[in-house]
Amino acid sequence: MRKILTDFQDKDPRNCLIMWVALRTGARAQEVLNLQKADLNSYDESIFIRGLKNSNDREIPIHSDIFARLHRFAEQQSGTKLFDISYNRLYQVWEMYRPVPKKFHSLRHTFAIELYQKTKDLRLVQVALGHRNIANTMVYADYVYSQQELRKLIL
Repeated sequence: MRKILTDFQDKDPRNCLIMWVALRTGARAQEVLNLQKADLNSYDESIFIRGLKNSNDREIPIHSDIFARLHRFAEQQSGTKLFDISYNRLYQVWEMYRPVPKKFHSLRHTFAIELYQKTKDLRLVQVALGHRNIANTMVYADYVYSQQELRKLIL
């Protein structure tokens, strides 16, 4: 996915930014679409995400390069919304760029798994995803553990 986004970010900046934001923040599709220009925090280079599905709001730091592109993009937008497209259009874009036949939500799972692999901190993953209940976050620890154990046994 990262290679695809890097290859197309100059030709299709808005759509690539949408996917970078989802991949680097773990935000759900609708959470990405709900982002406002005011949700960008230049001081901390972070994005404020309003939680959906009874999840907590959260502020997620984002890589400087992506934040800079996002900030430049936001300055060019006339309204208050960062990405003024519909949910259906987002899924059309996803269909064009997705590297494997998975749903857009898989970007959230990728974010969570990578964060857990880097930190081994389940509480941090819980906060980053906005989960109110740690049981919802346990699936990522279970996945990482089972993949590691299977690799030991099979490879």
